[in-house]
Order: sequence, then structure tokens, then C-alpha cells
Amino acid sequence: MAGELFIGLMSGTSLDGADVALVSFNDVQQPNVLGTYFLAYPSALRVEILALQHPTHNELETTMLMGNRLARLYAEAVNDLLVKCQVSPQKISAIGCHGQTIRHRPGFKDGIGFTLQIGNAALLAELTGISVISDFRSRDIAAGGQGAPLVPAFHHAVFASPQSRRALINIGGIANITYLSSGEVIGFDSGPGNMLLDAWIKQHQGLDYDANGVWASTGNVIEPLLFQMLDEPYFDLVPPKSTGRDLFNDAWLNKHVLDKHYLPQDVARTLVELTAQSIYNALLKDCGGVDEVYLCGGGAHNTLLKDALQILLKNIQLETTEALGMGVDWVEAIAFAWLAKQCLNQETANLPEVTGAKGARILGAIYQK
Repeated sequence: MAGELFIGLMSGTSLDGADVALVSFNDVQQPNVLGTYFLAYPSALRVEILALQHPTHNELETTMLMGNRLARLYAEAVNDLLVKCQVSPQKISAIGCHGQTIRHRPGFKDGIGFTLQIGNAALLAELTGISVISDFRSRDIAAGGQGAPLVPAFHHAVFASPQSRRALINIGGIANITYLSSGEVIGFDSGPGNMLLDAWIKQHQGLDYDANGVWASTGNVIEPLLFQMLDEPYFDLVPPKSTGRDLFNDAWLNKHVLDKHYLPQDVARTLVELTAQSIYNALLKDCGGVDEVYLCGGGAHNTLLKDALQILLKNIQLETTEALGMGVDWVEAIAFAWLAKQCLNQETANLPEVTGAKGARILGAIYQK
């Protein structure tokens, strides 16, 4: 399938919008990015999606209708990208669409649990005239896995180096780590990335995120609060493991700060340190020695967070994936283009050693154009 075109579409836990990438792959699976596009979520839509993270009145109907709205937004983003790149829909083999995660509960109650990403892939195929592959997580969960993270398989395919031990860290709403060393692949969610800080600055400053950590940099780390949050049992779990808003949400944060008289900027600074420290602790506890660390995702733009990580990492090289030839904002969108290609090729795309599944599986449900 060398030279065939795929579109990857990613909307993550940070709820900022849809990242879309137009990608072709050569014979050794190296991606060639032909164009990218970002379509922001309207503020009202973000609020409504957040409300669906927890049980609400008439949530089944609300969730399904939200899936239709997201499909229309995704179609707009895809069509805008194709116009920008002057490529017709007929030339695209498939769209790999992650969808918007509403719940992620692997292993819940019956030992299998469930995961739910919405976005109505059938409607997206109808609106774009392109085959859509979605629901990548469910097959892995059915095989006893976490269904996440899925991107480490892509990281291994394109970023592994025989000369060095690399850690790829995607900092979106949740932070996840891929460790690559001598053919070994370890991948898991380390804990909160940007989501707690985003929620906190929204509450106190009315902003969607803290650009470059400017607001948090005016505060000081509250060490008792940091230690209390780092005592969260999730951090002690051994991979495979994954997490999301089901755990790290407003209620979790309020449990630690409610009725305390902390300055808001000090809490913000502490949340930055929580992300940095939980990533660093996970590297020490769950990965072997690391020579190079590469950041991607929205958190890679946060200078304060990068500085906090570099202090902890000391002499270990800290870069972004720009140094590997891939823009920090597009790694996951490109990964879902790769996942779509794997599905159409009938090739496996999960890593059982990462997700805990019983074996390698072909991932994704196909909605033909």
C-alpha cells in the first residue's frame, strides 16, 4: 500500500479540538505528512462534552446526538484539509478516526469493562465520501487488554533506534509514555497531563489553558499538596495501565484542595509539578535506563513544564519530536492514519506487552464509503 493516502483524525482528552493529518506511507512504513489542519471545538461544545464524562439525565440520547455533532465537525475538518492540500476524497484510502472518549473503563465490573469513543463514523463516511475506520480500542479490551495506549505500536514502527534508549512522552489531557529499547516496548499512561491544570485555570482565569505556563510560573509549589496528590494509588500500579477523566477529574482535584486556603497560582504551579514528577517517577519505576526523552502533544509547548522535567531528568537529553522530524501537535493524528492503514492491510496494531491483551489483534471497525 506504499503511496496510498490516509487521513488521521484525533480529538483527545484535552478537548481543544480535532487534529487532522494527511499522510502517505512508504515501503518501510515511514509516514510522509502532506498536510495538517486543526479545527477548534467551540467553548459550548467543550462544556457539553465534559458534562457527558459523568452520568447525566437522558445521557444515552444526549451522547448519540453529540456523536452526530462531532461527525459533522470532523467532516468539516477533513474537507477543509483536502481543499487546503488540493486532494480529492476519491484519492483517500481511509480516515482513521479516534473519536472523542466519553468513558474508558477497562476491566470494570465483569473483568472486561468497556470504552466509548463517539463521533458517528457512519455519518462521517457519509459526509466525506471516504471510508472511515474507528473504534480502535474495543478489540483490544475484548481480548483482555486496556485498549490504551495504542500509539506505542506506531512509536515503535517509526521512532525506535538501535543506538539509544528512547522515551516518547505525549502530554495531552493525560500523559502517556512509550519506552523503546533494543526491541523492547513499554507503554502506559503515567497520569494527568494538562487536564487538571486546564480545568483549574478555566475556573480561576476563564482561560482554556495556561499558555507556556505563564500563570503557573507566578506561583510556588505547595509541597504537602504535591505529596498528597502523588499518593494516588494509580501511580503505584504496574503497567499495563491506562487512565483518563474517569479518575483524574474535577472531583479528584477538589478532594485535595477543597476547604484549603491555597493561592490559585500556587495550586497551578503544583499541578505542573505533579505532571512532571509523575512522568519522572514512572520513568524510574517502570522503564529501564533512558538516554533520550522526546515530548509531543500540547504539553510540549509549555515551557514551565519542560523546564520542570529537565530539572528532574538532569543530564538526560530532553527534546521534542520536532528533533525526530515530526511536529509535536500531529504525532497522534499521524498515528491514527497508521492505525487505519494497519486495519485495511489486515495487520495487527496493538502490542500485548503494552495493553495487556491476550495477543496481537487487528484493530478498528470499518465503515465503507
